Amino acid sequence: MSKKRLFRQSHPVLAGFLLLAGIAFIFFGGITFFIIKLTHHGSSDIFISRPGIGIIELKGVITSSEQTIANLLKFKNNNNVKAIVVRIDSPGGAVGASQEIYREIKRVDKVKPIVASMGSVAASGGYYSAIGAEKIVASPGTLTGSMGVILKFANLEQIFNKIGYKSEIIKSGKFKDMGSPGRSLTPDERVMLQELLDNVHGQFIRAIAESRNLAEEDVKKIADGRIFSGEQAVDLGLVDSLGNFTDAVQLAASLGGLPDSDPYLIYPEKNEFNLLRMVSGEKGEALLNLLEKPDPVLAYQWLVN
Repeated sequence: MSKKRLFRQSHPVLAGFLLLAGIAFIFFGGITFFIIKLTHHGSSDIFISRPGIGIIELKGVITSSEQTIANLLKFKNNNNVKAIVVRIDSPGGAVGASQEIYREIKRVDKVKPIVASMGSVAASGGYYSAIGAEKIVASPGTLTGSMGVILKFANLEQIFNKIGYKSEIIKSGKFKDMGSPGRSLTPDERVMLQELLDNVHGQFIRAIAESRNLAEEDVKKIADGRIFSGEQAVDLGLVDSLGNFTDAVQLAASLGGLPDSDPYLIYPEKNEFNLLRMVSGEKGEALLNLLEKPDPVLAYQWLVN
């Protein structure tokens, strides 16, 4: 006879109590979780019951675009979402992902108004994403700009020499092992990479000029990697107005035809489970993003390290 069965026979009341306690814990825990979700975040999209403003958060280093695009499409196709606020707190990230988010924001904005709300930092790829929106709102002290491209390679040549490590490479073309950590870039490689970065930088400049109705020559003068405060960005025409998240929500409500000064907020359902994100929150998510995309990555990103 098993120990569990012996315990149930010897202590039937206690065993029954423990079983009921476990069921109650799961039941009431689930109810509490959903109440917290509803009261703290307004509502996730599975609970949408009245018209409101869709809220999409773009935080940390931008390494992929899939989830942001999926959320934009969900809100575009939901009749209860009358306008969208994209809350950006990001130093930027991968070029391709930033461009994809920008393009989708621009596309959805033609169907429903989108307001970009800048938090502490909305630089480089974070700013690129924002310019797809109909309006951009930043705090006076928001750090934005950093309109440039960067590509990093690790050079471990001296370390390898000290430990006696040497790699043997067989390649089909002279540029195939470009960026190898065991050697420096050749002059030809530097020229080729600079041409690549200049081309991608030009794409950024043209997108800004088109979206913000600015002359390309004027954008070129300030698109040298420098950062701006939100207040400076407004003066330069890079941002529409100063305000916080609440101001952005109220602006979106006005653009979406919602008269309520305190509109209903609708958040996308979070269906991706990740232990690191659950345990350590935003800092853990930022760390995971860095681990997911090793160098080298062509990036619209403000780097401070």
